[in-house]
Amino acid sequence: MKRIFILFFAAFPLFFSQIIAQDLDKSYLKQTSKAFTEVGKKAIPAVVFIKVTYNGVCEATNPNDYSDPFEYFHDEFFKRFFGSPNGKGIQGQPQCAAGSGCIVSKDGYILTNNHIVKDADTITVTLNDGKDYIAKVIGTDPKTDLAVIKIDADNLPFLTFADSDKLDIGEWVIAIGSPFQLKATLTVGVVSAKGRQDLRITDLEDFIQTDAAINPGNSGGPLLDLDGNIVGINTAIVSQTGGYLGISFSIPSNMAKHVMDQIIEKGSVVRGHLGIYLQTIDQEMAEALDLNSTDAVLVADVTKDSPADKAGIKQGDVILSYNNIPIKNMISFRKEIALMNPGDKVKLLVLRNGNKQNIEVKLGLAPEPQMAINKSVELGLEVSEVKDLSPDIIKKWQFSSDLEGVVITSVKFNSIAEKAGLKPGMILMQINNKKIRNSTDFNEAMKEIDKKKHIVLLVKYQNITRFVTIKLK
Repeated sequence: MKRIFILFFAAFPLFFSQIIAQDLDKSYLKQTSKAFTEVGKKAIPAVVFIKVTYNGVCEATNPNDYSDPFEYFHDEFFKRFFGSPNGKGIQGQPQCAAGSGCIVSKDGYILTNNHIVKDADTITVTLNDGKDYIAKVIGTDPKTDLAVIKIDADNLPFLTFADSDKLDIGEWVIAIGSPFQLKATLTVGVVSAKGRQDLRITDLEDFIQTDAAINPGNSGGPLLDLDGNIVGINTAIVSQTGGYLGISFSIPSNMAKHVMDQIIEKGSVVRGHLGIYLQTIDQEMAEALDLNSTDAVLVADVTKDSPADKAGIKQGDVILSYNNIPIKNMISFRKEIALMNPGDKVKLLVLRNGNKQNIEVKLGLAPEPQMAINKSVELGLEVSEVKDLSPDIIKKWQFSSDLEGVVITSVKFNSIAEKAGLKPGMILMQINNKKIRNSTDFNEAMKEIDKKKHIVLLVKYQNITRFVTIKLK
């Protein structure tokens, strides 16, 4: 009996320590859960549901009927995005788009995605308390897929921005939005990666990757830290089904706030411009140029009379750093320049003929592509010559500099052009058997089609050439 008593008391400390450990684990989990709850209480009132209509049409929507607002990329990896305004039901009829947004000021400014509100006739914002407001667009930025809208209200709950540069991989993040029009939905995950680029989602990319569960309709909603502050704006998901598969992308808060501040202050976004065409340096090129690493960019060409040309940048120069910041890669360097303002001065460390030198460049205003727009017949498309496109778009669509024809750069929702299957990235080569070599040819051809009931276009897309017939009357 004595032996049993001794064994019992010998085992008691181990048993007791296991109970304490379990209680500590529960306490830790409860604290973590409480943190998520507090973020929800703070942030949900400042997250809104956005519904837009086009041409006055808004039919009942099926949550599975979302289509890709960037469909012309034809990449299954990014086949589905949030809350596309181009959704079509089973009858092929246009619907209203739905998405999310976050209130960023007490007087009603709301940050969301451009692809939700682009070309909208009406925008209805529903607050968490159920109140509806008609919103107006203050400004949009297609290059980052951001937009600012405003409702006529005051004393609203609003969210503030955190520094996304301080966000760490593995850190808890919280997404709030309206997936499948289910309002005020909160999900939790971690930061899976930072600085995701070259995904062909937007022109300027620096995405936060997260595994927080988000689905169609979350677009424009906030990604939050544990303090309930915005670290990102949810923009895209990776999915082959339209639903959540564990990979989502958000625009970093630092980029979003920079764009938002410009839109609120000026109504649009202006960007710095160097006027150079850049080329990535791979390992073989680095060895040929006697570089220690590939962390640099090569100047492939310099635009005549551009800020870079006036400052003395030459073709073949290797840029090693800007403002004493080492170059990471071509995409991040281009993004950083684009986030600067016209008139800003940037100091470039350049390697030329084996010698390093500092060259200061005063940035110019990034030019907007000059679009030739048909106004005689509302086809609903815009075109541009290759020479007028940005280097990013030329690279994205892999156009050659000697391309003949004009490039379709935009197709209006529910237009004649869209119904005929035309889409951005197509090369328009002929109109009614007349060769289209440039914007002048396009405009001349447009003047002649008012009297016709049909027009026949010759278009090329992804190395496939075909004729498209459009009925005008």
